[in-house]
Order: sequence, then C-alpha cells, then structure tokens
Amino acid sequence: MKIHDQKQRLSIKGSDISGSLFDDVNASGATLHNVNMSGWHVDYVNLAGLRLTKANLAGASISESRYDGMTIDGIEVTELLAAYKLQTTKT
Repeated sequence: MKIHDQKQRLSIKGSDISGSLFDDVNASGATLHNVNMSGWHVDYVNLAGLRLTKANLAGASISESRYDGMTIDGIEVTELLAAYKLQTTKT
C-alpha cells in the first residue's frame, strides 16, 4: 500500500507492517501500544516529549543526540553523563 501526500488517521491492529518505510511523516500524537519495533533505525527524528514505559531497551543505542530534560527513571540523563565523564577522568 502506498500513501503519498495524504492526511489520514490510521488504526492498525493485529497486523504485520514489518519492512515499512516512513519518510517525511508527521506522527505527532500517535500512540503505539504492544508493538515490536526491534531492529528499528531512527535517524533525524524529533522525539521531544516521547514517553516510553515498560520498554525493552536491551541493546538500544542513542548517539549524537540532544539530552536536555531527558530522564531515565526520573534521573536526568545529562547529570548521569556528567557524573560518568567525571568518574572516567579520575581513573
């Protein structure tokens, strides 16, 4: 299925959309529940305000990103990184 230059709200349930391509797409306000996103690659994306709950992040990698205001279990990521960098420079 190809959808180009459309504004549509999709309700997708019990489906396999693996291998799908999303490019220049506005998915703001979208809700994903019980979704397998293993193997995803996400580049140049605005995830401001993203909320992940009960997510399996094993093997996940985040790099070259903005972390201001980002928390993990309520702990500021910028503070965690600063503490880590300070600790590694002492050793």
